[in-house]
Amino acid sequence: MKRTDYCGALREKDKGRLVTAMGWAQNKRDMGGVIFIDLRDREGTLQVVFDARNLSQKDFAAAESLKTESTIAVKGVVRTRDAETYNPRLDTGTIELAASELEVLSEAETLPFQLEDAANVREDLRLKYRFIDLRRPKMLNNLRFRATVVKSVCNYLDDSGFIQIETPMLTKSTPEGARDYLVPSRIHQGKFYALPQSPQIFKQLLMVGGIDKYYQVARCFRDEDLRADRQPEFTQVDLELSFVDQEDILILLEDLFKHIFSDVMGLKSDEAFPRLTWRECMDTYGSDKPDLRFGLPIIDLTELMRGCEFSVFRNAVENGGYVRAINVKGGGEFSRGTIEELTAKAQGFGAKGMAWIAMREDGTPYSILNKYFSPESFTELLKAVGAQPGDFILFCADKYSTVCRTLGGLRLELADMLELRREGDFKFLIVTDFPEFEYSEAEGRYLATHHPFTMPYPEDVEYLISDPGRVRAQAYDVVLNGVELGSGSIRIHRRDVQQKMFEALGFSKEQINERFGFMVNAFRYGTPPHGGFAFGLDRLVMLMLGEESLREVIAFPKIKDASCPMTDAPNVVDGEQLDILGLTQLSREGTIDGAKGKKAAEKINLDKIAELSKLNPDGEEKEELAQRLDATIALINQLEQVDTSGVPVTTHVMPLINVFREDIPQLLYSREQLLSGAPQKQDGYIFVPQVVE
Repeated sequence: MKRTDYCGALREKDKGRLVTAMGWAQNKRDMGGVIFIDLRDREGTLQVVFDARNLSQKDFAAAESLKTESTIAVKGVVRTRDAETYNPRLDTGTIELAASELEVLSEAETLPFQLEDAANVREDLRLKYRFIDLRRPKMLNNLRFRATVVKSVCNYLDDSGFIQIETPMLTKSTPEGARDYLVPSRIHQGKFYALPQSPQIFKQLLMVGGIDKYYQVARCFRDEDLRADRQPEFTQVDLELSFVDQEDILILLEDLFKHIFSDVMGLKSDEAFPRLTWRECMDTYGSDKPDLRFGLPIIDLTELMRGCEFSVFRNAVENGGYVRAINVKGGGEFSRGTIEELTAKAQGFGAKGMAWIAMREDGTPYSILNKYFSPESFTELLKAVGAQPGDFILFCADKYSTVCRTLGGLRLELADMLELRREGDFKFLIVTDFPEFEYSEAEGRYLATHHPFTMPYPEDVEYLISDPGRVRAQAYDVVLNGVELGSGSIRIHRRDVQQKMFEALGFSKEQINERFGFMVNAFRYGTPPHGGFAFGLDRLVMLMLGEESLREVIAFPKIKDASCPMTDAPNVVDGEQLDILGLTQLSREGTIDGAKGKKAAEKINLDKIAELSKLNPDGEEKEELAQRLDATIALINQLEQVDTSGVPVTTHVMPLINVFREDIPQLLYSREQLLSGAPQKQDGYIFVPQVVE
């Protein structure tokens, strides 16, 4: 049999046609002499009727013994259902297929989980059997939606004069930013390719090559810690333009995203995307990717609190810090438990605590703060935060980064608590004027906030060497509902500015030549002013569909440890493969390309370990601890060299099922409750004095 129609594409207009449909037997209802099977394919579901009077004995017996999720081919005539059997939930709900012939194409075993119950199945199990999970209409619809978004993007850029060009997947490692995924070379043993974190270098070289407008739906790879909106391999829409300035690109981006939402979802808007500088975002929302679906702005009280009576606020200002607040309208009735929860959240963000004022409905404030302020100063404070009856005002006083992180985090917590983040509401924001550099305490130098090829504002170029902290980049982000969709910048096209940039980053001539020599060389031969942008396709689709995780819009995603439960990747490889690549020899010699390899293990940070473990070792104990840790690591390294190939696995995992009671989550105890019976407390922990020498 050969398929003539998709199951879900048939309609009443096809009544009387002899058709052949193929798909999966979704379910079966045996009524004795008549069997009903819902046949499902990519386009939908169709009811098929197997009547013993209309089929051969062999075909009817096959229908009787058919297991669900087996694939079958059915030939029959389309007919109208009886009116009382219409199914309004299906597009094919008014018709059915009267089967005259059946062929079982592939019989299915019992599924590891039922498709209709997949929403309640553990995600790791769904991903292990992703090929089954993809049969769910929701997953199919997500992937079709994603394909529609890609088509819309490509159509827009094609019509705007962009040329789609693929850039190499095997490229040079330029270790500045996230870690690279490295690929060993068989021909050039001891040397490695890197999978691209982005096509950044190549798209700039395309501009040098005169392409003028380039785009690509690019695969990118970054070896970094994962979360719900991050994958080790991901897809971004990458574009670059020549002879443009920042405003040209921002206008293009706004029009592109408006086109996508109008074309794919029918959501049209004539409103311009709001724009904020990086500093305005941090000052007003405590984040460089604020969610604008709700208010709760941050109020600066620093100057008002300079020299005030309350020592916590006064000392913060005197030490160069800030005092800021959020006024939560309608929060005056927060319970004590809610306030303690917010305080714990503030401490989790790095604050030492959280001061607050609750305004009762009669307008009287409830807070310990009024004990530390004169009536006049307290009234002035209430006026500054716009306090009204029923409001709840929370404060943070600390250094700039801590205040931003704390109030920015609490703002989001409050929005979720008050259900202010509305699903289906899409608020874009363009963020500009990012700092050119960020200082790394670990490396003791300035790092590029975006990348080393971002053009500073012309008036800031003179400070690249003398005062890099004040230099603003011509860099910009597009934010949607508090999620950074992507970023871009105007690139450096002047050799003198690029040289200053490398100098500010502390690169030696050898490092410049080693990492970026081919690009610097290209810039010697006439480079146009150019700039570009790249946004995460996965993130955009996730937000448009209202999903919580990227894994719901990617066909075969990785889990949080960057592994694939379905294919068991990454995994060990055959020793012969390592020999062919020369990796076994390199491992024995500890050399790469003839140079002595560095010690694999980094120096143990004992102070960090002691802090995490809440220990306070003295000098001798530190030395002994370091020796023991080194010995443990050495033993582990020796165990890793043991050849276990062919050794049978002896461990097994028993399913953990609670057969006695249903687990009902309870509220967690607060830190204060947990420590209430402790004889001694220190820094928020139980203090155990040393009793044995």
